[in-house]
Amino acid sequence: MRTLLVTGPGGSGRTTIAAATALQAAREGLRTRLITGDPVGAVDDLPGVDVTRLAPADGFRDGLLALQDRAGSALDLLGAARLDADELTPLPGSDEFALLRALRDSAEGPHDLVVVDLPPAPRAVAVLALPEQLRRYLRRLLPAERQAARALRPVLGRLAGVPMPAEWLYESAARWDAELAATQAVIDADTTLVRLVAEPSRAAAETLRTTGAGLALHGLRTEALIANRVLPDGSTDPWLADAAARQRKVAAQWQGAYEIPHLGREPRGADLADLDVPLPGAPSPRTPWPVEDHLADDGVLVWRIPLPGAVREELTLIRRGDEIVIGAGPFRRVVPLPAAPRRCTVAGAGLADGELRVRFAPDPDLWPQTR
Repeated sequence: MRTLLVTGPGGSGRTTIAAATALQAAREGLRTRLITGDPVGAVDDLPGVDVTRLAPADGFRDGLLALQDRAGSALDLLGAARLDADELTPLPGSDEFALLRALRDSAEGPHDLVVVDLPPAPRAVAVLALPEQLRRYLRRLLPAERQAARALRPVLGRLAGVPMPAEWLYESAARWDAELAATQAVIDADTTLVRLVAEPSRAAAETLRTTGAGLALHGLRTEALIANRVLPDGSTDPWLADAAARQRKVAAQWQGAYEIPHLGREPRGADLADLDVPLPGAPSPRTPWPVEDHLADDGVLVWRIPLPGAVREELTLIRRGDEIVIGAGPFRRVVPLPAAPRRCTVAGAGLADGELRVRFAPDPDLWPQTR
């Protein structure tokens, strides 16, 4: 199964392109699923496509009611009033969790291709980074080793006279971690690719640059860039001719972009076949960020991290224990250091040709000494 994640600047037509890609795949005989938060519009009337519309309200309501049931004894002790299902409304962020849940569930389906209509860029990057970040938060807040004291909880509960919720809390954390890990496995899979969609404009180009750096920071690969709603050249209308010229100037900088001409209308249903979008290419294995050994030359190790689209002024780098915190514009990621650099100190870093190169010098207290 392949997964294609589609995003782009707001208003770029990413939902339309996602629907057109799913329709094209179904017409080619692929068992196709489209996951979207669009309630109506471009995703209507897609023959052969299994369309999944997200329902964040239902997922949020079910999750909160389940948590309330598990914490019932503590709530009763505190005199807290129970919430009814009818009064619950989704909170900000419930859309993202509904999307991640659907993405996780897609791994169990019989489909050949799952097309996911993501939120606008660059917010889509933050959504895709959520599973890894939340798993890290869970490990920090509820370390597994603290469960070793579970045998003492009944005793502590009797002494304090208060029900101890730690058991169900750790069980819930383990369940959440397993669900997040399943979602992260789909995002990190070799068969998962990202398709970017944008109308050629200077604002879109800047958004794509920032988004590309964020995707690379989290190890996600861009499969294709779709230049959408490209105006034709040669118009006799001065306004259209000027708009087409400005689009052409930007599109010329998007090397390898696949252009979708403007149809003069908003395509829906059967009209999506007129867009002639390409199917995603064959997946290829992801390669880890390499660590180069230059100890014999200048006594350092170099960790090479591809960050196309990043600029030096927006990069941050912080070493904290066996982890390194990398910032690229609005995005941050906490990455465990490879084995060899853990025994080193950071000797410097630089950005060249879209690649962050972090230099490490061996720590004499940790590095084996040769005689």
